[in-house]
Amino acid sequence: MPPICPYCSTTFDAVDKLKTHIIAEHGAEPLPRPEGLIDLMVNGERYELQVEPNVTLYTVIHDRLGLTGVKMFCDRGACGSCTVIMNGRPVLSCMTLAIECDSATIETAEGIAAAKHPLIETYVKHHCMQCGYCTPGFVVTAKALLDRNPNPTEEEIREALSGNLCRCGTYPQHPKAVAEAAKLLQGGEGGTR
Repeated sequence: MPPICPYCSTTFDAVDKLKTHIIAEHGAEPLPRPEGLIDLMVNGERYELQVEPNVTLYTVIHDRLGLTGVKMFCDRGACGSCTVIMNGRPVLSCMTLAIECDSATIETAEGIAAAKHPLIETYVKHHCMQCGYCTPGFVVTAKALLDRNPNPTEEEIREALSGNLCRCGTYPQHPKAVAEAAKLLQGGEGGTR
């Protein structure tokens, strides 16, 4: 395979000619960014990762970064268990290509817990989990709601969480936990059980 200039894609028949070309034509330019290289800010930590075009954000977060709060349940974007917050919006990481997330800021359940967000406490208090598999997706979705709407109604909470599925049927408890977390974030007293 003949050497190719990484700046302008000119092909050369010898490496020495490529070196001479780069020094003469591109010497002052910074090195080009390799294809497939992405920068992510995940839970306040910066990561630079090389990804293939078909790799999902879920695979990067769960398998490469080891943040196992992101769950794989349906792998079809139908259950919400893989939800993360990307640039302030909840997204389904199983349906999002990592290559499209360059320069994104991402929050996972681990980051929300590390920040001691009241949702963690209220989810425990209101018994919002049985097996717990779906819980991180619910918490992340609820956090995204509270970030954009600090005082949601019960209907708004139910609507925001409607894309998250729970096999154990803990649905009635989630609005209580989210409403109480909203009050705590506003400096008020939490609700009752």
